[in-house]
Amino acid sequence: MPPAGAWSQTSANPRAALGKIRSGRCETDKEVFSIVRPGAARIVAGSSCAVATDDLLLTLQTTFGYPAFRPLQREIMEASLAGKDVFALLPTGGGKSLCFQIPALVRPGLTVVVSPLIALMKDQVDQLQAAGVAATFLNSSLDSAEARSRLAGLHRGEWKLLYVAPERLMLDGWVKNLKEWNVSALAIDEAHCVSEWGHDFRPEFRQIAKLREVLPDVPIMALTATATERVREDIVKHLKLRAPEIFVASFNRPNLTYRVTPKDEPLKQIIEFVKKREDESGIVYCSSRAATERVAEALAGRGYAAKPYHAGLDGEERARNQELFLRDEVKIVCATIAFGMGINKPNVRWVIHYDLPKNIEGYYQETGRAGRDGLPGDCLLLFSGGDAAKQTHFIDEMTNEHERSVARAQLRQMMHYAEGGGCRREELLGYFGEVFAMDNCGACDNCSEPRETYDGTVAAQKFLSCIYRIRQASRFGTGLNHVIEVLTGADTDKIRRAGHDRLTTYGIGKEFSRPQWAAVGRELMRLGFVAQSEGEYATLELTNEGIGVLKSRQPITLTKPMSLPKMRKVVRREGDIECDEILFNRLRTLRKKLADERKVPAYVIFGDATLRQLAREYPVSESAMDGIFGMGEKKRAEFGAAFATEIAGYLETNSRMSFR
Repeated sequence: MPPAGAWSQTSANPRAALGKIRSGRCETDKEVFSIVRPGAARIVAGSSCAVATDDLLLTLQTTFGYPAFRPLQREIMEASLAGKDVFALLPTGGGKSLCFQIPALVRPGLTVVVSPLIALMKDQVDQLQAAGVAATFLNSSLDSAEARSRLAGLHRGEWKLLYVAPERLMLDGWVKNLKEWNVSALAIDEAHCVSEWGHDFRPEFRQIAKLREVLPDVPIMALTATATERVREDIVKHLKLRAPEIFVASFNRPNLTYRVTPKDEPLKQIIEFVKKREDESGIVYCSSRAATERVAEALAGRGYAAKPYHAGLDGEERARNQELFLRDEVKIVCATIAFGMGINKPNVRWVIHYDLPKNIEGYYQETGRAGRDGLPGDCLLLFSGGDAAKQTHFIDEMTNEHERSVARAQLRQMMHYAEGGGCRREELLGYFGEVFAMDNCGACDNCSEPRETYDGTVAAQKFLSCIYRIRQASRFGTGLNHVIEVLTGADTDKIRRAGHDRLTTYGIGKEFSRPQWAAVGRELMRLGFVAQSEGEYATLELTNEGIGVLKSRQPITLTKPMSLPKMRKVVRREGDIECDEILFNRLRTLRKKLADERKVPAYVIFGDATLRQLAREYPVSESAMDGIFGMGEKKRAEFGAAFATEIAGYLETNSRMSFR
């Protein structure tokens, strides 16, 4: 059943519509799938088609091999099949693609999918064709003969799904083609690209709205994995969605574990991390091209299959490194943020941020590349105040004042997340306007190993008093660094010129280092006692709460700064599928062989979740594989015998393990 409280109301006004959305949040944050009980078939009727919605579940199970819908998938499909425009925000790994793929299979005509990246098109089409779906793409990677062949197939009505880039839709002749191809639906993937407030704005996406005039009666579905409310409004406005149904699922990814640790000899830290995960795929995100090269070389020098990926590499090398990663020839990619948007690799088990991300939205998107298959994923951020200083320098060099102001605010939010002592998951969800209802997520460093606190009353009084005395003496505020210099008794021209060396708070904080005072100051900001102004010269001011604390001298508890992690015991994580690990590795080898023969990535054959279930249940015949996750009818017919034979051969010399 859909989550409790799911509700919808449409509106012609984008801002009004966005205030009335279907919520796909799971109250316990433990649900992976919504529960669907086949009963009397409901009929979705509308301007485009009428279909029994049990056909949706049947298609999900027989074509794709999934037992049930994830939250909001069914509702999104039903709205689209009823001829309505739809905006859907589902987290990475939340099953966005199925929301337009399954309706395309049950409705007549062609579904056109607008996608921003060539790699993403090919990847999705490969997976659809492996499942027996008539899907194709048209882009610049095809030679003229192949492109003509696919166009001829479109004119003959041979395809159910067509993937294209936005700029191609505006080429000469395409308007005529679209009118002739019996287009019954349009899906806009990565729809946040239409908004200049999104983290990956693409001007060519603004052209998509012209299709409204070309195909006025065709419903549009806009999908994204990450968008603030402002970006959502932009998407609805610029794509000219008409009274859309708005669906927003929970941003929570319960199978991901979030950790932040102080950056200390980062290459050594990464190697130690990877050493415990030698057979797993992962991504190391770096802020510079030079860092990606340096980290990749360090890992390769120790025998790990690692490659760099950044915009400075020529296109051929970039594409080759990406393909090696997709096919599991390379386990680790060290990349700038240019990598990953179009990567549908479900078995990425971990993501490391070597440098501090610029903003929380980008960080969420990048960590979301781990654990797309629902199995556990680890997300590690190496944090250094020096990284924040470097980013501040880059921000100061921006020429647009508005962009500088936005970038500073985003960096402060990122620092808040990295240094905070609260639940990481709660912080992330809160950024997107979602309340996390649990006291302890159990899957972040601050919840599983709470940081030590201390009586920070004296430190807080000193810091707040210093801000107050500076304002009182000069009638203007100063920045964080200046307050710290006054507290630590620094001898600078600026302090002497302002007369701040004569303040009663001058030099009263020599017991702490400057970084320690900076951490105290930022925590007082997080607690709401100090506010930092916007703009180029961000000054500190006491809030009303801060003035109250200063006057009342109420006790203040502060969190100790992060320390390097101790050795941790291995615990089972959300999404784990316990199985026979030796058999699992044998099945991975077989999957790789089958994938190489077909020249496709291994996950096109089966995902890790499928292999782990096979290695748990030991089916030795195709018929015994009924109900295995991710095993649709075509895949079972094509690959089932090979895997059954492998499992039977394994059991000749090994006994079955039992699992609870």
